[in-house]
Amino acid sequence: MILFPEQDWSAIVAQLKASKHVMLTTHCNSDADGIGSELALFHTLENMGIQVSMFNRDVVPRICKYLTGSDLIQVGDNPDVSTVDTVVALDAGAQSRLGFADEMFAGKTLINIDHHASNPDYGDINVVNSDYCATGAMMFDLIQHLGQSLCKASAEGIYAAVLTDTASFHLDRVNADVHRMTADLIEAGAEPSVAAEAIYNSQPLARLELLTLALQTLSMEDDGRSAWMHVTQAMLDDTGADNEDTEGFIDVSRTIEGVEIVVFIRPEHGNRWKVSFRGKAGRDVGAVAASLGGGGHKYAAGCAVSGSLEDVYAKVRQVVGAVFVGTDSST
Repeated sequence: MILFPEQDWSAIVAQLKASKHVMLTTHCNSDADGIGSELALFHTLENMGIQVSMFNRDVVPRICKYLTGSDLIQVGDNPDVSTVDTVVALDAGAQSRLGFADEMFAGKTLINIDHHASNPDYGDINVVNSDYCATGAMMFDLIQHLGQSLCKASAEGIYAAVLTDTASFHLDRVNADVHRMTADLIEAGAEPSVAAEAIYNSQPLARLELLTLALQTLSMEDDGRSAWMHVTQAMLDDTGADNEDTEGFIDVSRTIEGVEIVVFIRPEHGNRWKVSFRGKAGRDVGAVAASLGGGGHKYAAGCAVSGSLEDVYAKVRQVVGAVFVGTDSST
């Protein structure tokens, strides 16, 4: 089964098959969609006899370390690309999100594969399709276009990508074909119980302590239609947690009845903050994020905002509040 038969993969297939050395990478502060996609394609290309390596700016997230081959992903700022002729960027909505200097791509063919609607087609070859529920699902189709069968290692990478990027199959892009794909992944060797244990049931105590503090910041605004929560560096220091431990916090407040937009703010570095959005009831948070210089999907997006925490709240409140102007809270 191909999820989107109309999607043209021919240019990417031709480039990969003609490549002497392919390097795979994903966005900074990588997640299970980026890592799972990377590993799925890595194992496939390796099985095809193509020289392939993986290099990311940041370390593999704790929840992805159970995936076969995750220990082969190199990290740092300056990969050795002397023999690389093709770079594949996976799940990165902009080239800057890769975290590497532009010079690194000079003389290389850059392939951009992503499902973020805000992606500006920055590659030499681009397949950007926001209809896919995850970049991992794009790997499911690409592997078939490469004429390959799913191996167990590729299947488990795609399963982790889809599981997390659909919020455990909760989002609107999950349809019957996504579930059919999931069945194919399981038949190929992906183990849902293993994924659930690694991703959801092996959290450090520090994460729960941090969540306790974060929940104390929960506030409701816009007549109860927006929910706001944040984490500060002091909270991270006090609990011994890190930014990876905030993954999924935004989905807690998303469950509140009547909420249409959810905002979660956490520190990045210096006076820079990451702002994440989730939308419900038709609220397009991708447009909200874009107005603040970010991007993403209609119901899941984000941006970075500089200033004090109070400044960030003020800037974001102005944009979120404008969404509700002239709308009836009873509808």
